[in-house]
Amino acid sequence: MYEVEVKVPANHDAVRAALAEAGAARAGTVAQADTYFDAPHRDFAETDEALRVRRVAGAAESFDGEDRGPLGDAIDAVLDGAHRAEGESRVTYKGPLLEAESKSREEFETGVESGDTMRELLPRLGFEPAATVRKLRETHHLDDFEVLLDAVEGVGEYVEVETEVESDSEVEAAREDAYALLRRLGLDPDDQIRTSYLGLKLADA
Repeated sequence: MYEVEVKVPANHDAVRAALAEAGAARAGTVAQADTYFDAPHRDFAETDEALRVRRVAGAAESFDGEDRGPLGDAIDAVLDGAHRAEGESRVTYKGPLLEAESKSREEFETGVESGDTMRELLPRLGFEPAATVRKLRETHHLDDFEVLLDAVEGVGEYVEVETEVESDSEVEAAREDAYALLRRLGLDPDDQIRTSYLGLKLADA
């Protein structure tokens, strides 16, 4: 499976208004805590790969109608506090970027029963934790795409437009459709950032 993704910095209030006008379906808000791991046998920063364990918790319905306060506190409230709904953990491997025009790459992801166990297991195999990235993610569905409004702790607000395709031959067409969708939302594909949230966080560290 190949993930086709375009990410731009954006003001979320303006994008929400554009999504509503376009008839997008809102799917709710989650908090995510992504722990990234370095490999013992190669440098993922050089090979442009990523291995992460994601903890995700859905927000209770009351969360979006309240003043969230500081971002870190809002993330805590969903992951561990009164606004937490359902939760799960996933392990994801991302391959190198396939092109210069987007963040498209091969991706493998699966759910795991215990994220805590995976975070303990991987270091015993030589995979050392590099950093944890935390964010609130608000998901909307429009056409064949997910539009993700990400508020990333210590990094800022971004919008990701993404979809999945079966083969690398489909990546270019899907990317052009993603560009067109960004323009419908009043966003400029030329503002695209191909650096991951992990890379942005480490760059500011």
